[in-house]
Amino acid sequence: MGGEPLLLYSYWRSSAAYRVRIGLNLKGLSYDIAPVHLLRDGGEQHGEIYRLANPQGLVPVLQHGQRLFRQSLAILEYIDEIWPQPALMPVTARGRQRVRALAQLIACDVHPLNNLRVMRYFENTWHVPQSERDEWTRHWIVDGFSAFEAMLIDHPSTGTFCEGNTPTLADCCLVPQVYNARRFGVELDAYPNIVRIEQACLALPEFDNARPEKQPDAPESVSSA
Repeated sequence: MGGEPLLLYSYWRSSAAYRVRIGLNLKGLSYDIAPVHLLRDGGEQHGEIYRLANPQGLVPVLQHGQRLFRQSLAILEYIDEIWPQPALMPVTARGRQRVRALAQLIACDVHPLNNLRVMRYFENTWHVPQSERDEWTRHWIVDGFSAFEAMLIDHPSTGTFCEGNTPTLADCCLVPQVYNARRFGVELDAYPNIVRIEQACLALPEFDNARPEKQPDAPESVSSA
């Protein structure tokens, strides 16, 4: 089963797809990208064909052989079980709980409040101005990062990365959210541990190669910048 081909349905700027790209890279796995443009023609994720792959109309979807897997955290835990080394989760139950708590803080409490479909609803249904939508996004990133930073400060398990000295599921989630924070102009001086960990991650080729601007579907103006 582990030898079957991997195909990732992805969008270059999707935080959730970014997480999975990092995880696949950390595992040293070869995979192909199937771009799903979230903006073109109203969003290719809403098309009938893609809805067969994911009835939610979201990315990412990982196809492993003939099987389809959805939800970024579930995908990351799946590949961690199929390819156990290098591990994305700590060996102790306590460590795994902490990593899941950090990952879910980002993936469940911050990201869903400022992802594309929420912003589209604000824009198209409630006609919320761009400036107010951006302020909404910044507010929830700041709220989440304040809690995340507090969970890192002086914790005995915090190391080079969120948990110890090897990247875990938590780092896979944190780095894309910091990318979003920078994109929306969030001031990061109040989060020195988050910034330190982000820089340690991006120094690794597995994280660097997962960057949005390095994806095959990134606009030329971004990828060449």
